[in-house]
Amino acid sequence: IVEDYAINELMPVIAKGGYVTQRDREEAASRMARYSGISKASILSYNLDVPTSFFWKELLREEGYTIGRLDSRYKGIDKTKGGERPDFNSELTSWLHSFTPAVNYYYKNVLNFKTDVKYNMFGPVRPWDNSDNRTGENLRQAMAQNPFLHTMIQSGYYDGATKYFDAKYTMWRLDPSGRMKDRLSFKGYRSGHMMYLRSEDLKQANDDIRDFIKNATPRKGEPAQY
Repeated sequence: IVEDYAINELMPVIAKGGYVTQRDREEAASRMARYSGISKASILSYNLDVPTSFFWKELLREEGYTIGRLDSRYKGIDKTKGGERPDFNSELTSWLHSFTPAVNYYYKNVLNFKTDVKYNMFGPVRPWDNSDNRTGENLRQAMAQNPFLHTMIQSGYYDGATKYFDAKYTMWRLDPSGRMKDRLSFKGYRSGHMMYLRSEDLKQANDDIRDFIKNATPRKGEPAQY
């Protein structure tokens, strides 16, 4: 319901920008408030275009919490309730203190791998360089040239950084002809950026990968042609 509303009703309203009628603006803000959990007034103050960083700060503001960027199931506590964005990424605090010591212990004490090199959970990736980003078109061309190439996207619903709906929307627009949609699939999970942190999703994601491989593997003797 929410996805259908976003595509078929909300996007046309936002596309009108400052020329949208006040009635449509108010109606859109009311629907967005109901679906998102933040106030209609906040949404109107951003002209229906709410920054994700503000959402992470605003959703649980009155309860005194922020929510995580990569996984909104994690809560954080800021110095003040005021502000436009969280003081820190609450999910990273948990992950860094969980995974980094564990993997270093495993390397040193189980694998007996000795090194003084620091293990970084995250690398220096900024600034992002998207100046020549043709990933989608490159994938489309590869799938067009190889009838056996299938693509499955797996994404967590609570990931606010690489958002699941962005991935699904990109998949929809990958091949405007619609001729390859039977080889494109999407799987969503009730987790965040690392969907395998939830045991149910770890199992389901693995099962989905196995099914994907089976379905994408050509039958013996099947020619690679359209």
